[in-house]
Amino acid sequence: MDTHATLIVLIFATIVDYLIGDPWGWLHPVQVMGWLISRSSHFMLSICEGKKGRRYAGVILGLGLIIGSGMVGWSIHSIPYYLSPLLGIFLETLLLASCFAGRSLRLAALDVLTPLQEGNIDLARKKLSQYVGRDTANLSPAEIWRATLETVSENAIDGVTAPLFYAIAGAFFPGLGAVTLALAYKAASTLDSTVGYQQEPWTDIGWFSAKCEDLLTWIPCRLTVVTLAILSGKPRFVLSICRRDAPQDSSPNSGWSECIYAAILGVQLGGKNTYQGILKEKPLLGDPLNPITAHSVEKALHLTRICCLLWLSIAITGLWLT
Repeated sequence: MDTHATLIVLIFATIVDYLIGDPWGWLHPVQVMGWLISRSSHFMLSICEGKKGRRYAGVILGLGLIIGSGMVGWSIHSIPYYLSPLLGIFLETLLLASCFAGRSLRLAALDVLTPLQEGNIDLARKKLSQYVGRDTANLSPAEIWRATLETVSENAIDGVTAPLFYAIAGAFFPGLGAVTLALAYKAASTLDSTVGYQQEPWTDIGWFSAKCEDLLTWIPCRLTVVTLAILSGKPRFVLSICRRDAPQDSSPNSGWSECIYAAILGVQLGGKNTYQGILKEKPLLGDPLNPITAHSVEKALHLTRICCLLWLSIAITGLWLT
């Protein structure tokens, strides 16, 4: 596929995600990945004994899904083009759009914020429980605001900017294509969210997936932080807060992604959360200069969109000149 076709795919995929997102009832690549991960991981757990055996199985699972997903993306990028260029562009656009979660993230936030603003806190708690792992039954409105903003800021990286980063990276290699690397990253992200968390029985089998996702997210996370700092108009100030607070988080990426939004918005994220009745305290990120409100969440979503548009504009310019 030539450069002009790749440009069309990048542009239209971002438009499709912004306007349509994931249509209800359509089979989504993440659903397929989730099914494969579930079946494979349970099978591996049943036949692998001991820490070492399960870690080897986790490596096979992780590499198999990531490379396999990339090969599917490469096939969609390459094979239909020889049959019909328009068919190739159409299929690649749909598949690449499915790798972005901008609209889904926005709708999820609105799903929680709308009943909260209407005073229906019970419904807001119920809606929030669909998107976060913490216990929501007794959360106050302020805690719901915080949880929503934390979800928006953390998922802005692995759901929006990181897939876009890999799509852009792949676009500069005509034989590879935008969807190849984006779909491979999406596989890594899905692995991390399903078996990569530090909890039995997935501790050993998900170890490789968690480390791989951390590694693949590291560069796009830092680029997002720098981009947002520049967009804030006060880069030195917000980066100083990130350098102060983000390393306190155990995750090499989520602390930075949450902290950059907290620093720009002048709010504080982190603190006490309850998971299945167990109290856990996350490090405090940012300074509590302002209360967290619906405007905070909307501005965070807006910052993510502007960041993506800036990256996309730079990529389009670069591809056009090559």
